[in-house]
Amino acid sequence: MSIASTANAMMAVRRNSGRCRATAKIKFQPPTYLSLPLFPRARSFTDIDKTDNKMADTKATPTNLMKEPRIDKLVINISVGESGDRLTRASKVLEQLTGQTPVTSKARYTVRTFGIRRNEKIAVHVTIRGPKAEEILERGLKVKEYELRRRNFSETGNFGFGIQEHIDLGARYDPGIGIFGMDFYVVMGRPGARVARRKQKKARVGFTHRIKKDDTMAWFKQRFDGIILVSQDILVLGSAHSLPSCFSEINGFVSLLYYAL
Repeated sequence: MSIASTANAMMAVRRNSGRCRATAKIKFQPPTYLSLPLFPRARSFTDIDKTDNKMADTKATPTNLMKEPRIDKLVINISVGESGDRLTRASKVLEQLTGQTPVTSKARYTVRTFGIRRNEKIAVHVTIRGPKAEEILERGLKVKEYELRRRNFSETGNFGFGIQEHIDLGARYDPGIGIFGMDFYVVMGRPGARVARRKQKKARVGFTHRIKKDDTMAWFKQRFDGIILVSQDILVLGSAHSLPSCFSEINGFVSLLYYAL
């Protein structure tokens, strides 16, 4: 090999090495559409569990917290029917049960049959609000075994019931006081109902925001796992045994009208 050919070969190698170094400095940047995956990633079991939990959380939470029913107040009443020592003992029972001072109620009319005079103090009651109201209400429902009748609920969404002995609520029996029965009245409501009771800038509560009988019954079933019984009157009227008596009464009434005409 001649010296000229050797020099030419060395120059060619240098040129090629320079080109390689020059091309090595340039970085290739692919377009953005090439970075997107051609096929979506398959969902794993962990992803499915996470999405299912999120869906369950969204279903569990109410859609509107302003629509959720709540207890505005609980009123416990003991009607003695007379003033004197029994009324004083009944007030002691309420004070021991709630820790609040009871308020006396007066008779509106005079009933000579029961010996009640107008404006005579014949009953005591106490109003409870907040968590204490829910606690005492649950104790009262426990005595009733969480069972209420449909007629215990009013059309305005309130409900009430009664117990015969106050010692069933966990109170200690005192021979000096005795045993008293009492009535529970629960006033239900929704947040925002204060606009109809406030002093300034009163407003009317919309019909859709007012709490109704079915709303309170659903809340009672969900909150206390309660049972709503059908009234006995409906069962009696709907039974087959009461039909002949009804027909006999109707026939007697029709015959009376016939002879009267």
